[in-house]
This record gives sequence, C-alpha cells and structure tokens, in this order.
Amino acid sequence: MRYSELAFTGPATFFKAPHRPLNEPWAADVGFLGLPYDFAVGYRPGARFAPNALREASGRYAPGPEGWFDLETETYRLKGVRLVDAGDVDPAQLEYPETFRRITEAARALRERVKLPVFVGGDHSVTYPILRAYDDLEGLHIVQLDAHLDFSDSRNATRFSNSSPFRRAVEDVPGLRHITVVGLRGLRTSPEAYQAAKNRGHTLITASRVRENLPWALAQLPKGQKVYLSFDADVLDPSILPGTSSPEVEGLTYGEAIAVVAETVRRNELVGFDLVELAPNLDPGGLSALVGARFLAEVLACWAG
Repeated sequence: MRYSELAFTGPATFFKAPHRPLNEPWAADVGFLGLPYDFAVGYRPGARFAPNALREASGRYAPGPEGWFDLETETYRLKGVRLVDAGDVDPAQLEYPETFRRITEAARALRERVKLPVFVGGDHSVTYPILRAYDDLEGLHIVQLDAHLDFSDSRNATRFSNSSPFRRAVEDVPGLRHITVVGLRGLRTSPEAYQAAKNRGHTLITASRVRENLPWALAQLPKGQKVYLSFDADVLDPSILPGTSSPEVEGLTYGEAIAVVAETVRRNELVGFDLVELAPNLDPGGLSALVGARFLAEVLACWAG
C-alpha cells in the first residue's frame, strides 16, 4: 500500500508506525508505549489524553520510507529505522499499585523487543514503575528535564504522586546511580525535596543557569553512562507549550531543551526515554501536542544519528 504523506489519514499511530501489541511476537528499533494515566497529578488533570493526542499530531512528522531530510547536513535522518506503536497500558484507575504493576510489566516486555523504548504519559508518576523495569541495569543515570524536582517524600500524605517518582525510584531501583535535573525553577520548590536531592548528590541545574551559560550546563551532563531520559513538558516555557498541569514561567526554549537532549545522547548510551505531563485539553489550539510530537521526533533523530 502506498505511504500517505497526509497527517490526518489512516489510523492514528505514533509517526504512522505499524501497531503491534505486546502480546504478539515482533522486534523493532524503536517502540512506543502509551501510558494514559493522570490520577496522581496534584493540580490540573488531562495528561491521560496525551498519548492519543501525540499520536495524531505525530502524523505530521511521520518519517516515511526515506526518513527526514536534514537541510543543515543534507542527509536523511532515521532512514531504515523500524518504528512500532505497541499501544497503551490500560490503567486500573484509582488502584495505583495495579496500574504501576501493569506499567512495569509492559515496560519489561517492550525493552525485550526494541533498542530504544519510548514511553508516552501520562503524569510523571509513571516514570517510577517504568524505572522498576530497569532494575537489571547497574550504573543507571537519569537526565531529567523538568521545572520541578519531583523528589518529594510525600505531598498531602501521598507518596506515589507525580511529585515523588524519582524519590521512590532511588529507594527501589538498585542500579540507579545518579540523577541530573535540568530546567528547575518556580516559587513552590519543596525544601525537603531540595535538601534530599542535594544530600544524595544530584546535579541540579536551574533554567536561569541554562540561559546564562548553556555550554556550562551541557558540560554538567553525565558522560559514558547508560542514561534514561525523562522529559516533563513543563520544562519548556509555557509560551511554547502551554498544555501542561503545572506550568512555570521563564522556562527553557525549545532549542535549549534539544541541545540538552543532543548532548546527552552524544555523550552516553540512551536506554530509554519518556515524555510526560502534556495535557492537550489545556491547550485547545493544539500547539502543545505538535510541539510534543516534534520533540519526540527530535529525540529519535538525535538517537539514530
């Protein structure tokens, strides 16, 4: 069947990739898994709608048989890279332990099939059960692009919200060695979370430091490590991506975020990637989904070379 260049034709899958559920045998270079869960969000819900919104938006950036033509290098990027949409993990709604168990199980299955697993949330709480599926890796590093630390021990007596995924991960994933957070800012930083992250030795880079000296910020990234990249949509300035639960002014530019991704991938082995906290219902113009889909595409291009 002829490949269609029209973004709005055919079934909506990530970048028009074939849909292959995890209960079938298959292998690919990149596999996408949707995690439509936002019951752990502390402010405005809607991230549960992100996987399907990003599927629809990503049709505009479908690479096609030849990949993407890069006008700066005059080369095709992603040519020959096999993409698969593995569908969604069905959440158990208010039963978060069962939802997290399903996510971990699906993440393990996806890792077995692909070179690069890509997880699309959902709120940031889903990163914790994803990381549990990486408990076989020793020396795992995380690069977290985020306006917030997400390292609180608890918020409002809740220990498994989107404020705590990395606190739970360092407690439960034995091979997790270090976390580098880029883009921090805002007036609501938890002193407890900040001190706990500092005490553990995390690398904390504020958005203002990135703006002041991007080369310095890039030099703080890990090197020669197995890296899991976690991208929270609120790391970007809300003028670029307004559709997120807890936007913070004075965020990163798109170019700054891509520079962090490109340098992370160049210096390390990327073992997984997630995009979370995009709430398309909070942006009726659809810009946020388009920006998110473009960001997914850029990560793939950086990874594939």
